[in-house]
Amino acid sequence: MIYKAVRTSRLYEQIVEQIEESVRNGKLKPGDQLPAERELAMQFGVSRTAVREAVKTLSEKGLVEAYSGRGTFITNDKSPTMRQSLEWLVKSGNVIGSTYLVEVREILEPEISAMAAKQVHEQHLAMMREAVAVMDRSLQDAEAYIEADLDFHLSLAEAAANPIILSLIDSIVGVLREQRIGIFNHEGGPQRGQFHHKRILDAVERRDPGAAREAMRAHMRQIREDSAASTVQGDGPR
Repeated sequence: MIYKAVRTSRLYEQIVEQIEESVRNGKLKPGDQLPAERELAMQFGVSRTAVREAVKTLSEKGLVEAYSGRGTFITNDKSPTMRQSLEWLVKSGNVIGSTYLVEVREILEPEISAMAAKQVHEQHLAMMREAVAVMDRSLQDAEAYIEADLDFHLSLAEAAANPIILSLIDSIVGVLREQRIGIFNHEGGPQRGQFHHKRILDAVERRDPGAAREAMRAHMRQIREDSAASTVQGDGPR
């Protein structure tokens, strides 16, 4: 299956549209298996997080089913289900919504980082290094920076090797993207984020759970401050 590279701030929506069109025109039929996540990311020319969110959306619409260890398959169910989303909290520009999201991240991500540092594999480190490198090259490119930022945090969650944690992070990818748009547009936000990303990566590379936890806590403080400032100053999503 050949797909077109997509170029939009909402990459996953374009992926969903192309796969839905493939189902409508019969190129994809019930029981067909979608390519693996990495292969789809390469075909569409997007990050893995965009592919994951697209698959999640398709699953919520009843178009695909994902089976652990087997893959993702087109289903027979054509009746769409309502997508439960938290995006309105951040889209509204409401500082309370942004604060709730930061609170959730402050609970989850420091411990995720510590768990990752204990058992990280080289493949996850390679993905984190690549994400940091892309962000370094994309300080003036919101779309590329934000997708790499999401990939960095996704790789940490994968390295923690807990499927429930990974599912929780997957469930808030949409609102994480919205929050990052506001922070990216806030002056100095990307540079401050990169300072912390590199500290987290260094701690994980050294397999130091305590340092990884503290580095992520510092990153969460930066996100809290930049998110609140961007909302007050009108830099947030519109």
